[in-house]
Amino acid sequence: MHPSTNAVEQRLKNLETHLEQENPVLLGTVQSFRALDRVAHGMGLLAKDQSYATQIPWWPLISVLGTFSAGKSTFINHFLGSKLQRTGNQAVDDHFTVICYSRESTDHALPGVALDSDPRFPLYQISKDIELVSEGEGERIDTYLQLKASPSERLRGRILIDSPGFDADAQRTATLRITDHIIGLSDLVLVFFDARHPEPGAMRDTLKHLVADTIKRPDAGKFLYILNQLDTTAREDNPEDVVAAWQRAIGEEGLTAGRFYTIYNPDAAIVIEDAAKRARYEEKRDQDLEEIHRRMRKVEVERAYRIVSAVDRTAKDIEERTVPFLQRAVDRWRKRTLWGDGIVVGLALIALLAGIFRGDGLAALQGVMDSAWVIPALIVALVLFLAIHFGIRSLAAKSVARSLTARAEEEGPRSNPTGAFARNTRFWRTIFARTPVGWNAGARRRLHKVRQDANLYVQTLNDRFTNPSGEGLGSDLKSPRTDAESAETTEQG
Repeated sequence: MHPSTNAVEQRLKNLETHLEQENPVLLGTVQSFRALDRVAHGMGLLAKDQSYATQIPWWPLISVLGTFSAGKSTFINHFLGSKLQRTGNQAVDDHFTVICYSRESTDHALPGVALDSDPRFPLYQISKDIELVSEGEGERIDTYLQLKASPSERLRGRILIDSPGFDADAQRTATLRITDHIIGLSDLVLVFFDARHPEPGAMRDTLKHLVADTIKRPDAGKFLYILNQLDTTAREDNPEDVVAAWQRAIGEEGLTAGRFYTIYNPDAAIVIEDAAKRARYEEKRDQDLEEIHRRMRKVEVERAYRIVSAVDRTAKDIEERTVPFLQRAVDRWRKRTLWGDGIVVGLALIALLAGIFRGDGLAALQGVMDSAWVIPALIVALVLFLAIHFGIRSLAAKSVARSLTARAEEEGPRSNPTGAFARNTRFWRTIFARTPVGWNAGARRRLHKVRQDANLYVQTLNDRFTNPSGEGLGSDLKSPRTDAESAETTEQG
């Protein structure tokens, strides 16, 4: 076994050891990921030293996005109870900051390479994605990322990501790439807007990316939209107009349902002289802050459903998207190869017929057919045709593979359609094969079993977290994968 394969296997075993104590239901999903890996390795969608289980964050993950000076860092500091992040009226931090718990008594910061090179953290190897959209920027990962650790007890068991101001012009493409990547990984996304700038129409592009492009997602419920620093509107004649303007702007982008929170930081608030107005503002602030903090405290619930969803989604994508996609790619390759062969054979026939009708060509051909050179000539012709055929195969495969690059970038590191396609076009594989390499009855059975188990995981999570019967099921539930493991062992035996 390759050393890197051993490293992945050790990571999975360490993960299982941790989950056995922390969440037995998720322990079963590791075995489901192993089954997915087995299918993906056979098809060439994953290298032998890769696993779907290592491509997702297993820690509960909360991301904080928003516009410049919307109070994101101040909010995080208040939540943590320490001044970890720099704050100010201007953009004071242009990094994506991953914040995690530390046993040390003081806060400390590490460069972006600590995140890019460590598969235990989100944003692992994000430099490759940055390089795809901004050539040369992948090497400057420290200008985009940083890791901070804090002893705040509120960080135990979860990770926060603080983003730079969204409406940045400099490095915008790479920033959007990282933002989209973070959104996909997160269990909870807090989207902040600044109540001090009541002109939402000036930030249509920001609203589109943070609202319109997110509300149609299947996980849209993880987004909380927050109008921060609302205390600054207390001096307005009609502060409700500010809130209404933002609600209309967000509504125009399609967000007509869901919660829209209005808060401000109690530690940095301006003095509201009117006692009645102050009480009204504080009551609304405290209600919304408590709801936001409650969602942040319960993020491990969202994490559990996210991971189960990733199991089901990966199995579904392989069967319903990747396999048909590969079949279409192989079909294009086959057609281009056959067209190339046909053109070569056609040109050879034209040349032969032209020689025959040149007068003495027929006699020369008859002489060759009657001589002892006919068999060697046929062998040479066959070898020449095969050489041309495999050359055409190779060129056709390269032309189709180039068209797969966009798909590979879209899928990210989770799959490798280009590698799977290459496995289907190796020289010993016939061009008339109808199904992709590795896609057989056994692979179908494994994916079907994985999806069945995913449904059982959801039911178990529902029993654990909703418990409509009122009976004490608690955390001592047996993972539904326990029986599945026995079935898999029997199948392998």
